[in-house]
Amino acid sequence: METAGAALGMAGPGGGAEPRWLQAARAFVCETLCPAGPGGGGPEQLADSVRRCLRSTWGGRSGEFPLGYSFISISDLQCQQHTPCCSHMTWSTREFKEWAHQDEVIVPKQSVLPRAHLILIGYLTDGRKQEGKAKLMDGNLYVQDNTGSMPCELLHFDFEWLELLFLFPSWAYIPHTSQSSAGYVEILADPVPVDIRPERVVNTIPVFYPATAAQLLSTRGEYKKRIKLNVAGELARLSTLLCIHHKTFFFLFLKCFSSVSCVPVLVQKPPQLAWHHMLQLGHGYVLTALSVSSLKASGHKVFVTSFSSCLLPYSAEQVKEQTLENAWHGGPHRTVSPEASVQLSSPLELTDEKLPVLVKESKILSYMGTITQVLNAQAGLYELDNKVCLCLAYQQQLNSARGLRPGACVELRDVHLLQKPLASFPFVVILGACLQSTVVLKGFSRLSTFHQLVVSSRNLYMQLLFRFNLGLPLYLWLVSLLEMLEQRFCCFFGRRRLFICSGPQRPGIAEKFLVPILKAVVPCKERVRDVHREILADMHHCPLQQYQPLEPPCQAPPLSLLCSVAEQRSWEAFNPSQLLSHLDAQHMGTQELNRRLAWSYNAFSAESFQPRMVLLGVLRASSSSGSLQLRDKSDLLPCVISHRDGSPFSDTALIGSLLQVEAYQLVVERFLQSDFPSWEQLLTPEHVRGKETRLYVQFCFEDVQILHMPERHVQEGPTSSDSPLLGKKDGQCSEVELRSPEAKVPKLERTSPGAGTAECCDRGQSSARGTSCMSRLFLVTQKEGLMSRNYLPAAGGDGKGQDLQLSFQVTVLWMSKPQLWRHPREIGNLPELEQTNKDSKAQQRALLFFMGRSLRWFPFLHPDGLYRLIVPQCLDFGVFEQTGLSPLEGRLLNQSGCPSYLLVSDTWHLQHETWLTCLAQPQAMPESVCPIPASTVFSIPELLSNSFTGSLVSFSGVIVERTLCAEKFSTPCDMRRQKGTLLCWDHSVKLSVSAAPGSSAVLDVYIASAFLQHLWGLLPGAKILFQNLQRKISRFHNVYCTYIASSCISILALPPSCLLLSSNPAGTAFKSPADTSPTLVVLSELLLQPHSLSQGQILCHLSCVLDLSVQWICSDCSSIFREGRCSRQSPPCPSHTGVSKAFARILVEDGTGEVLVLCRNQQVAALLGLSPAEWNVVQSSVQSRGSILIQHGGAGARPWCVEEPEDPVTCYLRNLCRSRAISRPMLLDFSLDRKPSKIPQPDSSQPRRFLTGEVEYISRVGARLSLMCLNIQEADPKVLCGLTSKRIKTWISHSA
Repeated sequence: METAGAALGMAGPGGGAEPRWLQAARAFVCETLCPAGPGGGGPEQLADSVRRCLRSTWGGRSGEFPLGYSFISISDLQCQQHTPCCSHMTWSTREFKEWAHQDEVIVPKQSVLPRAHLILIGYLTDGRKQEGKAKLMDGNLYVQDNTGSMPCELLHFDFEWLELLFLFPSWAYIPHTSQSSAGYVEILADPVPVDIRPERVVNTIPVFYPATAAQLLSTRGEYKKRIKLNVAGELARLSTLLCIHHKTFFFLFLKCFSSVSCVPVLVQKPPQLAWHHMLQLGHGYVLTALSVSSLKASGHKVFVTSFSSCLLPYSAEQVKEQTLENAWHGGPHRTVSPEASVQLSSPLELTDEKLPVLVKESKILSYMGTITQVLNAQAGLYELDNKVCLCLAYQQQLNSARGLRPGACVELRDVHLLQKPLASFPFVVILGACLQSTVVLKGFSRLSTFHQLVVSSRNLYMQLLFRFNLGLPLYLWLVSLLEMLEQRFCCFFGRRRLFICSGPQRPGIAEKFLVPILKAVVPCKERVRDVHREILADMHHCPLQQYQPLEPPCQAPPLSLLCSVAEQRSWEAFNPSQLLSHLDAQHMGTQELNRRLAWSYNAFSAESFQPRMVLLGVLRASSSSGSLQLRDKSDLLPCVISHRDGSPFSDTALIGSLLQVEAYQLVVERFLQSDFPSWEQLLTPEHVRGKETRLYVQFCFEDVQILHMPERHVQEGPTSSDSPLLGKKDGQCSEVELRSPEAKVPKLERTSPGAGTAECCDRGQSSARGTSCMSRLFLVTQKEGLMSRNYLPAAGGDGKGQDLQLSFQVTVLWMSKPQLWRHPREIGNLPELEQTNKDSKAQQRALLFFMGRSLRWFPFLHPDGLYRLIVPQCLDFGVFEQTGLSPLEGRLLNQSGCPSYLLVSDTWHLQHETWLTCLAQPQAMPESVCPIPASTVFSIPELLSNSFTGSLVSFSGVIVERTLCAEKFSTPCDMRRQKGTLLCWDHSVKLSVSAAPGSSAVLDVYIASAFLQHLWGLLPGAKILFQNLQRKISRFHNVYCTYIASSCISILALPPSCLLLSSNPAGTAFKSPADTSPTLVVLSELLLQPHSLSQGQILCHLSCVLDLSVQWICSDCSSIFREGRCSRQSPPCPSHTGVSKAFARILVEDGTGEVLVLCRNQQVAALLGLSPAEWNVVQSSVQSRGSILIQHGGAGARPWCVEEPEDPVTCYLRNLCRSRAISRPMLLDFSLDRKPSKIPQPDSSQPRRFLTGEVEYISRVGARLSLMCLNIQEADPKVLCGLTSKRIKTWISHSA
């Protein structure tokens, strides 16, 4: 630092250094102190006074003057000193080391203030004589010279020091952490006056003591306003400086020396605000020229200072007590209350009210401690003695909390002690200072720490605290939430002030988030804080007086914590035995059992967490996965967004916006790799070989609150506010010129203008390229899904042997010619459509390829959407024309049938304009825009119809069930190598899709596991738009669809929350109470329209059991399992685990028709009427021989089945099947059997033989309908009568 006298200080005491030092001192005084000095004398006299002061203060330690010290001005100190430092002119090195090593135990591992050899001289002022600005008397003290002023803090202050010139022998300069404003100085020792102060002569002062003066506050009369009186007493309480409605004031309370009676005094005159620095609790003072006033807001009567008031130290010899008669002389009076003085006790009295059990009362005490950490300066939170939290938020820190640094000692009087007001807050004990509390700085810090500036205005912490009158538990929760938000999102939005600070017209992000929550939590009647009552009331009232341990209304943790908690809770709730029904699992083989456990999911809502979880994140589009994501500093969370009206989400303008979501579905998909031999080992963790999870969140856009939306920004380089080449936008002529390729727009490489034009174009191109951009409208007609392809963008060859690259392609229709814009902000709505029909050349189909960073546009592109492709910093009208096709590109182009293709660059931007159905003038669309067959959306009943002949189909439906099955089709080897696939390559997902919830038309969709990593939201209950799926027909004449490389899906509607949160974790949708009981039908209706109902219930009579099969099979290879081992010999199977399976075909009728019903496992025991114990005996008996087959031998018998030889079990089951006990009424839940037989039955009628007595009949009847039994139970007589009556009524209503 270069200061006055620096060179002299380096020269040492010898060699004539002292004259040069004195000369530099004189120059410094004349330059920095003379014009600001008091009247009288000149520069020479002031320099002599400074020289005498320095000589006497230095005390001849090493010479007559401190030649090793340099003078420094206020401006140099603020501008050149960027780190904390201290100067102790009168201290030796030993004294400085002893001072530096104090309190090392309390605040360890902290560096001490470095010592600087600087001399600070200036005027101590309260701001009343600052030049060039209005008088700033806000209660703060300043050190001032000709170069500027600087705030200062003192531990001891005398009012007579104001406007005097002082030498500061010990001081410390503390800069701010932000470096945006200058620091302040801490005066470590009493300053030394340069001039001798004249002694004050005080005459005897007539005074009233507080007990007598209090009676004046209790009387009524206009004469009191004219009375000026002096009051003497001991300072009992001192409030903090307050600024309300731009008026600064404070209260002090003078107490009698012999009693507890005291009177309040209001000090609000600007010249008297500096009294706050000199007042000390317990000292006696005399205040002169006081008057009585009544506060308008509260009606309290107080003494108020006038401009002529003075503050004097109390001395019994210099005062004379007055009587009330002298004060009342000259006017009538009337006493209102015999006791009008304020009674103060220690501790302060609290209101005695009956409180609820949960409400606690704080304790009031005094405390002295050392600040060990600044927790949050803006929020007023500090740590004391490494164990206690101090909250100063309920007091205004008008001095910007100067001096409150780690290592400073503070004395607290009448502060509130609260124990664990917030469970999540790290401190158990919190001390809160209200407006009746006093916080006194008793010692400055010795540590080299910066000052964390506390801003009073635009401080969101303070604004919300006073606006809603928050209690301490709620305020601590507010602080923790704000700190969390700042930590998570400030890296996205840059400046911290933009995020935290609040404004009256433009609220910040945090304010938009917090204010609605506080309005819902804090009642309106509790939002007003009565400041006067809090300070002046006899009984103490303040927000810290009572508190209730808070249950936070919500939480907004980082995404990393949210994901880890959701994942942990999901796996904690994972129980393999609960995913599968015990009755079903015991009949499953090893492959089927582990496949059914390979995928499951959990869904969480905001209310699934305590407290309620609010989701916050910045919306981004991932260029690596092609999905939407919510991000914060800690992590990212993929998301699925839909609209309630069924339209896909496509708003590209929301990229970079901060979203708040309170209604959402957080989905945790669990992928388990296991080798459980059978259901008996499901609780054995050794069989779990791996666990993986995939988390994402899905919500409706209508439930989103946008907290911050970035400005529209397209280009990625330096911009220019204007361009000399392009005209103004306002004129119509300029607009036409901008859109014309030949008008004032430079032609690029393919043009060959003249030399002069080329030179002009070069200059215009360099000036306009920074802000200009090209755009072109297109309509999406078809979109293919994300897939790893071996597409080569520019190199030759056919692409064989190349690495797979994630990409997708879109077939579009250009809706306009390329348009040039001066700036992206000037892009119009849809002006190009006006000339679409006029120019057929603009209407061309094209194939757009997306890969690399352009994958981020995948979730926004949807068929029938109108988009604008924007090329920033471009003047080339041919930028949308691709030339030089590779062989692979040419082949792809020929297959698509498009005349042109375009590879979308990473730096290009996409903007969604509107939907084709939302255009105001449909006639503006070109005639060539017609739906192609692949984009036609069919209904599921149309696809199931036998007359449908299409191959690639698009349809929408609701997922009824999602299950894993064995790979239906062979997966290409290159797809098996894809990274990120969480399921085994030999698995596929089967989605059962219905046209609507409860619809009988159900279509199965098969998706290979290789495609699943790019598909989100395929959950039961979701409505999905499937595009370009391949329709197939099985050998059983069942229609199904498969997902292929050109397929794509869109989420039209999310599953209902009640359905998703209560659904089967294995993927079967849970039915609502209305759908719990199946529809009761009669067989005649079912036979006439077999596909009209997918599931139902019939009340029927069991005619006979056609065949029955009970067998044990190997859990690994499904061979017959007998005598504890597998029967397979070539190659031998080492498995020792078998599972039992039972099948039965029964014939039922209800008087209107008859059908075949297939029963399985436990249903067989129910139709035979066997108890669980009896059925277990039958299964154990069958295990020794492996299998048993029993056949009825009637018309419905299977001709290829051969019964096993007789044994007791076979004989027992055959007799049971043929007994009359089997033929009984049954209540049967069913579904249509899609695989009725391995041998297809003809649809035409067949001859059947009927026998009645001795007469035999032959008649032709249709093929029996085959049903799958879902549940079978005995028909209770009462239930039977009720259902029969219901069936009759239903039949009559249908007949009518």
